[in-house]
Amino acid sequence: MRKIILIVLKGAALVLTLAAQRVEAGPLDSPGAQKSLVCSACHGFAGNAPGNAMPILAGMNANYFKKAIKDYAEGKRPSPEMEPYSKYVMQFGLDEIADYFAAQKKPSHAAVKADAKSISRGATLATQCAACHGPKGEGDAERAFPALRGQPTGYLHAQMALFGGDKRKLDDAAADENKKRIFKGLGANDIADLAAYYATLK
Repeated sequence: MRKIILIVLKGAALVLTLAAQRVEAGPLDSPGAQKSLVCSACHGFAGNAPGNAMPILAGMNANYFKKAIKDYAEGKRPSPEMEPYSKYVMQFGLDEIADYFAAQKKPSHAAVKADAKSISRGATLATQCAACHGPKGEGDAERAFPALRGQPTGYLHAQMALFGGDKRKLDDAAADENKKRIFKGLGANDIADLAAYYATLK
């Protein structure tokens, strides 16, 4: 009888062990995942924005995400749409939400439709942007400069237009002056080419 009980107990322990091994974390179990759901209305689930106008938050550097949220919340980067949400993020867990988005995988979007010549021209123009955004648009995490590669064309174009119209400024004085110098020499077609180029990078 004692031997049978031992066998049963060992069997139960084995079943529990195997069951535990099969359990995997769900999409909402990560720290910050539930708090980030408020962002999904515009930026898509897990930061995978489905449209062309919103930035993709999945894989975004945490330092840049936190800086952007603070700038929105403090009015340094004016946006009637983002201000209330940025204050929510600040209140309920900036670090957790930033880390959550940073850990997400970027979506595999279909190939960006752009003229090959436009992309080529954009690649040439982008050499001026490499000092801050990296040679392949990967950004600079330490200086909280965003990665541009793989972001939607519409979003990139809109932000570049703001910079070109001097409607968006940078905290880093040297970077801001460099930005002004670059955009002073760019026309509308150049901005479109740059946006197309960066959108194609993965």
